[in-house]
Amino acid sequence: MQDTRYRVEHETRYVYAAPVSQSWQLARLTPRQLPWQQLRACSIQIDPPPDERHEAPDSFGNTVTHFGLLRAHRVLRVRMACEVDVAPRPSPSLATPLAWERVRAAVSDPRGVVDLAAARLCEPTRLLPLSDAAYAYAHPSFAEGRDWYDAVSDLMSRIHADFEFDAEATTVSTSVDEVLAQRRGVCQDFAHLLLACLRAHGLPGRYMSGYLLTEPPAGSPRLMGVDASHAWVAAYAPGYGWVEFDPTNDQLADARYITLGWGADFADAGPLRGVILGSGAQDLRVSVSVIPV
Repeated sequence: MQDTRYRVEHETRYVYAAPVSQSWQLARLTPRQLPWQQLRACSIQIDPPPDERHEAPDSFGNTVTHFGLLRAHRVLRVRMACEVDVAPRPSPSLATPLAWERVRAAVSDPRGVVDLAAARLCEPTRLLPLSDAAYAYAHPSFAEGRDWYDAVSDLMSRIHADFEFDAEATTVSTSVDEVLAQRRGVCQDFAHLLLACLRAHGLPGRYMSGYLLTEPPAGSPRLMGVDASHAWVAAYAPGYGWVEFDPTNDQLADARYITLGWGADFADAGPLRGVILGSGAQDLRVSVSVIPV
């Protein structure tokens, strides 16, 4: 199938109630080069122009733009524009079923030949501590001996059916247990929930950050979570490799998904985060457009 070329524009604008004297930021806004994704061009414009700026890969291989503003400012604007070619991901399939318990054993066995990046992503994090509630919610999907792909697909579909997309229900600090209690949230929450469920069962998963084409194919419903950066989950099993599940929309990632980066949770892969000196209240506005070229 032919690659699809997209132009992506992502603008983040902070307006501070009082001048900020200094600001240090990390921007993960450069799409990754992947077997199915080729970055053709990318620019990141920062206003006011930073006093310090450099790029370096983080521990997950994401390109991070480090920048600092060392003089007073009331507005910070970061704009990324890129062109990227995306092809369909490889179809996930194995000749014989693979029980999810075998995946757990393979990843946790220090004597085996495993993907160390996958083993690392079985561990709890500050944002995603081990959750008894997540284990209990996921447990019906993980019947004894069930095929790993079927189990994770079922869990994805249950999250999509059981939880309501509500942009006002949560913040970046809302815990998985709170999302489980209120049964609503946004794509970040649903990705965190799926990760918590996987890790509670000893299975690896990574938080995926990127974009999703706003307009679906003719005759299909409009997808949710596409007015800003999107989040989904990649889960790992030997033989399958990394398979990308989107619980917000109950589907596997395809050529409409553009990958910025990944990590253990949102803190590792959020598009922009940092610290400031000064100010109090701030107004944050984010706009994203994904346009097939």
